[in-house]
Amino acid sequence: MRYGSKLLHLAVTATLITGGVWGSIRAESTELKLDSATATSVAVRPVNTTAPAYPAVPPVSDAAREAGFVDVRSVVPDALIDLRYATTNNFTHTQLYPSDARCLVHQSMARGLETAASVLRPQGQVLVFWDCYRPHDVQVKMFNVVPNPAWVARPGQYAHSHEAGRSVDLTFATPQPQCPRERVVSGLCLADMGTDFDDFSSRANAYATQDVSAAAQANRARLREAMNHGGLTVYSGEWWHFDGPGAHDNRPILNVPVN
Repeated sequence: MRYGSKLLHLAVTATLITGGVWGSIRAESTELKLDSATATSVAVRPVNTTAPAYPAVPPVSDAAREAGFVDVRSVVPDALIDLRYATTNNFTHTQLYPSDARCLVHQSMARGLETAASVLRPQGQVLVFWDCYRPHDVQVKMFNVVPNPAWVARPGQYAHSHEAGRSVDLTFATPQPQCPRERVVSGLCLADMGTDFDDFSSRANAYATQDVSAAAQANRARLREAMNHGGLTVYSGEWWHFDGPGAHDNRPILNVPVN
């Protein structure tokens, strides 16, 4: 870098020694002269090293804690929670969860979700959760509406998957200036995945190619890649559904409130 008529040369040499490194610095000119006529003042912005502040996550209920559940926001603080079953915007067209429902997952999924989020984050991609732990009585209501095990798991005498808090339905979103209205969530744009959540067609298959654009296929692959880094696996019938460890093991039916 040149200041006025002087050029500062700095040579750095290093000698590798078995068991360590010795370094020496040699300054070939120690005079630094600033010419007020040519020097330029540069404003330097301070580097922000403070992590974004997120709202504190309230403790889960006693019943949820005893079941080993955690609020997903405690491990993925930037997650967007858009629980469709807490609204009428779902395939049953009825509200199945209370409005203050939380995204609860078994603690065995926590590290995997944290890892998946960290894979997506450098690209400005944020996880969006559509469903997490699902009470047994809600599963019964869903199956009564769509009594097809290919799309809705048949309720049984054991808890699996969502009923055990060991599966999640999710996607990701990014900042995008031009976003279709139906894909806007909390100021971000849901990735184009080729279908909406709970689309009961062959296009919803995780690896579908027919009538699924190349961009949507790439987004699905990106989501799978991130989740796989966390040890979470996609259900082949639904691109949005991912299972954690032991999701299909037989477990006692739970009666844990979602709020």
